[in-house]
Amino acid sequence: MSTLRHYLALIRFSHTIFALPFAFLSAALAWKDAPFRWQDALGILLCMVFARSFAMAFNRLADRHIDARNPRTATRHLPAGTLSVAGVTLFALANVACFFAATLLFQPNDWPLILAGPVILFLAGYSLTKRFTALAHFWLGAALMLAPVAAWIAIRGMTDMSVPLLLGGAVLFWVSGFDILYACQDAEFDRREGWHSVPARLGVKASLRVAAVCHAIMLILLTVLGIASPHLHTIYMIGLAAIAVLLIYEHWLVRPDDLSRVNRAFFQINGIISIGLLVLVLIQLAVN
Repeated sequence: MSTLRHYLALIRFSHTIFALPFAFLSAALAWKDAPFRWQDALGILLCMVFARSFAMAFNRLADRHIDARNPRTATRHLPAGTLSVAGVTLFALANVACFFAATLLFQPNDWPLILAGPVILFLAGYSLTKRFTALAHFWLGAALMLAPVAAWIAIRGMTDMSVPLLLGGAVLFWVSGFDILYACQDAEFDRREGWHSVPARLGVKASLRVAAVCHAIMLILLTVLGIASPHLHTIYMIGLAAIAVLLIYEHWLVRPDDLSRVNRAFFQINGIISIGLLVLVLIQLAVN
């Protein structure tokens, strides 16, 4: 049990909450015009868990030497020796195998299995981006964008893609924005070590403005989604106003001269946003 807890902490399993609601939000919209199947719901859940677990484990492996030099991350499992490189490697490979197996639940839809390899490669690619581009935050956003897009494809195939792409675009800018906020903690370390990030390139103050622009774009895309989807109406739009307030509060918490509340903004506010949006959509679909 102790080892299991270490692996769950390694991949920050609780943070699955950020992307998983968007996958099921997309699925809920897809099911309005397609038959519901329990195996599809289970497949989405398992694919999300296994893909994210692989991505986090691979990230920890790729960054273990960087983490060891950063005082904020030196106590993570690999730098601290709590878990071994061999053990985490086997864990990552096991999650890849389980991810491929989970895509079979969507049969006779072959698209999830066909796209499984490219998805895994794209997720792994994020862990290398800070070595050559400050746009690493947007690669992470694109990786989480795959959640709603892939869920839609798993249910409906490559049809009527405007809804999942709008939702996915919103996720891209949402994640990119809060990852930039989070990276402000390591701005000096990244600059000193030569790693690429928006805060290292632009400084904290300008990076907070970039994050704010990302979240404004997110709200615009979610508004367009509400207009484009025949299933989203008044309740959804009222909910977007509440999400806008939460985002404003998130940016109020994080200031150039005070980054002490970054974790509160990152973990608490964004968890409320993702779950809250899913609940709003489910309520809207229920009353339609």
